[in-house]
Amino acid sequence: MSIQIYLKLLRSTYLTLCLCLIATALIAQKKNAAYRLNLKKTSTAISIDGSMQDPAWQHADAAKDFFMILPMDTSKAKVKTEVRMAYDDNFLYLIAVCYHLKPGPYIVESLRRDFSFGKNDNFLLFMDPFDDQTNGFSFGANAAGAQWDGLMYDGGSVDLSWDNKWTSVVKNYTDRWVFEAAIPFKTIRYKKGITEWGINFSRLDLKAAEKSSWAPVPRQFPSASLAFTGTLVWDQPPPTVGANISVIPYALGGLSHNYEDDQPTDYRGEVGVDAKIAITSSLNLDLTVNPDFSQVEVDQQVTNLDRFELFFPERRQFFLENGDLFANFGYQNIRPFFSRRIGLGVPIRFGARLSGKVNKNWRIGVMNMQTGKVDDINLPAQNFAVASVQRRVFARSNIGLIVVDKQSLNYTPSYDPDVPVYSQYNRNIGVEYNLASSNNLWTGKAIYLRSFSPYTSDENMTHAANLEYDSRRLTLSWQHEYVGKGFVAEVGYVPRGNYIKLNPSAEYRFFPKGGQVVSHGPKLSLTSYLRHDFQQTDNESFLAYNVSFQNRSAFTAWVARDYVKLLLPFDPTNASGETLFVNSEHYWRSWGTEYTSTPNSLFTYSFSSRYGGYFADGKRLNLTTELGYRFQPYVSLSMRSSYNNILLPEPWNRSEFWLLGPRIDVTMTNKLFITAFMQYNQQLDNINLNTRLQWRYQPASDLFIVYTDNYFPAPLGIRNRALVLKFTYWWNV
Repeated sequence: MSIQIYLKLLRSTYLTLCLCLIATALIAQKKNAAYRLNLKKTSTAISIDGSMQDPAWQHADAAKDFFMILPMDTSKAKVKTEVRMAYDDNFLYLIAVCYHLKPGPYIVESLRRDFSFGKNDNFLLFMDPFDDQTNGFSFGANAAGAQWDGLMYDGGSVDLSWDNKWTSVVKNYTDRWVFEAAIPFKTIRYKKGITEWGINFSRLDLKAAEKSSWAPVPRQFPSASLAFTGTLVWDQPPPTVGANISVIPYALGGLSHNYEDDQPTDYRGEVGVDAKIAITSSLNLDLTVNPDFSQVEVDQQVTNLDRFELFFPERRQFFLENGDLFANFGYQNIRPFFSRRIGLGVPIRFGARLSGKVNKNWRIGVMNMQTGKVDDINLPAQNFAVASVQRRVFARSNIGLIVVDKQSLNYTPSYDPDVPVYSQYNRNIGVEYNLASSNNLWTGKAIYLRSFSPYTSDENMTHAANLEYDSRRLTLSWQHEYVGKGFVAEVGYVPRGNYIKLNPSAEYRFFPKGGQVVSHGPKLSLTSYLRHDFQQTDNESFLAYNVSFQNRSAFTAWVARDYVKLLLPFDPTNASGETLFVNSEHYWRSWGTEYTSTPNSLFTYSFSSRYGGYFADGKRLNLTTELGYRFQPYVSLSMRSSYNNILLPEPWNRSEFWLLGPRIDVTMTNKLFITAFMQYNQQLDNINLNTRLQWRYQPASDLFIVYTDNYFPAPLGIRNRALVLKFTYWWNV
């Protein structure tokens, strides 16, 4: 490919983005503006008991006559749902009456908080307090009473790691189940004086295999899409909350023993505190001193046959509220800020974060974290700072700016070759435009980034853009990326450098009339990686055929053709230490299948397969399964497994890697949970056991007991062992 062709493609992409920007301005009318629910203040008390007996509910307007989203979005829902809302000076109230269409027990996975949406009969609220169709909050429950809450971002994504104080009850009757909730105004963020909020309600009934919503949502989009919310109309502006300060101290005790290195038992005793201070009703200041994240569930292991670093999501609570301001800047593999670079294996001394809405058009996020030094590896204390700002443009699009700074404190690199050397500083600055049309048919992004370090290269620039059109039948997308040879993001996630990527794709869906198949159709994706001299280094041609069924099961079959020219030495097993030569070229073909069973059954399963060529004219077979069985709603059992059989020439010969992950979740109530799971990773020659008990003795306050073991598989022997007891308390000042 010549540079002229690439520049033409680049100009074409940006021209299309500009045209879509103009179109966005011309069709800025909110899609479901006609769906309005009037909200009245109640003068009588509401008891959260799952009953419609309170007088406030008799006088509240009802949202009903829901629309079907799945299996098809062309009719009203068959399952009946009615929702009412009210408020007083302190709480926003909601009651949802979810009627049964078919006899039989409800279907739920467990009583665990933030359940899997597709495996539970549930009711969810999607709330957009600024009516900007981009950011908001989600609350809900499954039919057994397990709570769901999360922050909404990017117009339809929900971050379930967010956790806050609110109360709810689910009560089951013969012909219905009722969800009733009280959400404190101090829990949510909203602009003073605004009297119209975006709102929608979603219902999933697995017995009827139906997903529905109050304001209609096209089937190709999630029910959480804020582009399709109706309007919650307040009879007067929401109340102004008083002082909104929460202090969350913790106390921790624990012990650990490293048997592998024959170290003495290490005893821990720590205290720390977080604080949340509402600067305004929509802008929040978070503070933390000596934070600890020992209760966070460990990452799910994978067999790593990739040439580049794998991505694992952030799970630590402090980094999550309004986290999209920082973490969503860029693309999946071009992230200037990745919070897991902060404080993993290094103590965090303190941190502060200011984030939220300034008004309907502006959002800001500023974070500063200080880590301590680690003498054993000569790592200095470091400061991490990031600032982000977003300006809304047109209906749902925005322009963002980010600055990321990592600074080593009081540090001079050593000239001793035996002493590790760290950078004195690394900085990134970037701007991006996020496109989202008012009807959600057009979405896209364009970014530009630069990095700065003591030894900055001239090629320290990165840019990328994508554009997607997504209708009921047709999805078209284009994406390109350019990462400069000298671009460095030490606080980001950019696993691959010095490349150009081109990735067009297309998908089409047929909708047969009648029968068990809801939709089926092909998907084609072409991905090419090139060096900056436009010599191709990677290419994948991928063709799949997808089939979706009425019972919500799905099947996919695919074929692919791959080409790789190695620019660095690579061990195709990531275990032997033997590597393939630089500039060696590899071609292969492969095929595979994927299937996910219906979630209606107590026994669920999924599998995927891959067979075909591999590096060095080798062969690779991969089989992955996940089995689940539930004794609802109290016990959920699952088994995840992955098997890789790789046949290569000498010196690798045959390699087999098993990954096994049995798990049990016991939810005695919706406040007391026990999780135990094992991970056997043959590639890492490790067995990991993790058991966690969580008792939510009052809203957002917890007692955790976490026990972990690591073993050598053969002969079975202990590597290390740890026990932690942690107590947290949420105190509203």
